[in-house]
Amino acid sequence: MANFVSMRDGGQNPTPFGIFDQEPRFASTADRMVTYVKRKLGDDVLSVELTKKQIFACFEEATLEYSAMINKYQAKSQLATFLGQSTGSLGDDGYPIMSGSEEKFPRESLEFLNRFAEPYAVEASLGGSYESISGSIALEQGRQDYNLLTELKKGDGTTVFDGQGARKTKMKIMEVFHFNPTAAYRFFDTTSAINYLNNEFSFESFTPETIFYVLPAYEDLLRGGQLKFSQKLRRSNVSYQVMGNRIRIYPTPTQDDPKHLFMRVVYVTDPLHPPFQDDSIHGVSNMSNLPFGVIPYSRINSIGHQWIKDYAMALAKELLGLIRSKFSSVPIPNTELQLNGSDLISSGKEEKEKLLTELKELLESMTYDKLMESSIARAEAVQRQLKLVPIPHGKTITMG
Repeated sequence: MANFVSMRDGGQNPTPFGIFDQEPRFASTADRMVTYVKRKLGDDVLSVELTKKQIFACFEEATLEYSAMINKYQAKSQLATFLGQSTGSLGDDGYPIMSGSEEKFPRESLEFLNRFAEPYAVEASLGGSYESISGSIALEQGRQDYNLLTELKKGDGTTVFDGQGARKTKMKIMEVFHFNPTAAYRFFDTTSAINYLNNEFSFESFTPETIFYVLPAYEDLLRGGQLKFSQKLRRSNVSYQVMGNRIRIYPTPTQDDPKHLFMRVVYVTDPLHPPFQDDSIHGVSNMSNLPFGVIPYSRINSIGHQWIKDYAMALAKELLGLIRSKFSSVPIPNTELQLNGSDLISSGKEEKEKLLTELKELLESMTYDKLMESSIARAEAVQRQLKLVPIPHGKTITMG
């Protein structure tokens, strides 16, 4: 009687996909699965209408299902770390090459959070992935409207944009710089402590009146920043309005205004074509292109083997029920033999659903975030227990 290896070597394709056919452990277990399934379904008493290839197919499907379930929950834990990384490659048969990523515990990174925060950094003028352009426009007396594409110039007087190469998306002004008014730092030259109090500007300082105010250092910094910002904003009397690629200055410039208005502008860059080389855009973007291959059967432990065996049995039971449902009864001398196809189908589906639910619940409790939560709970429980342990005075130091 042909076994799994002889069928494989004879070119009979024992399993539909042949993913595990070359693994010795899978091949030997497949032959045992035939005996196990047929005996469990009563083959010693009544013939079981299942071929070896059908049982091999159930065994392969169960192994693939287990591998897929493990990879799904591994992806749930590791997706943020793999985003932007290489997606791996496919073999000639269209199946992912077993890169081994699905069996590794990667070092976590904050790349996902940093990338997610980049747009906020751009808005706050603290960096980001979008390029900004700096330049100035020459203000003219009595003129409010200026075209940034043609009048925004570099320090050498040349225009920032040549008109032809300018992109068509709307320009966004990030910052407008104007000449600071005369700084009010003369305020610090006074020697009267009364002035400090009248202006509600108390800070740590030594005055000739030998009055010493002790305040936190951060208060000095906050008040100093408030003074600088107030002088720049409140005394500038300048505002603007953006209309497409034009800027309107308020109030209308006069001969007393500064000659140039400096600003920093950005374009909203195409997120798929940033102004720099970024291979991560073509990397992992979601669960579908994670470099996770099928977990080899030989590297699945006993917990997984038991689940695979039970799931393959449920699949075989359902398959046998489908076969027997083709005929509700078989005529025999003087009576008819009633077949139990519907019962087998119902039982097989129930067992499959139960096994899948149990595995999902188990894996859900083992994702990285759940493990962290359980570790925290355990540490808190240990702390509570230690508080109840009687320890001689002076023998140890306890926290809490």
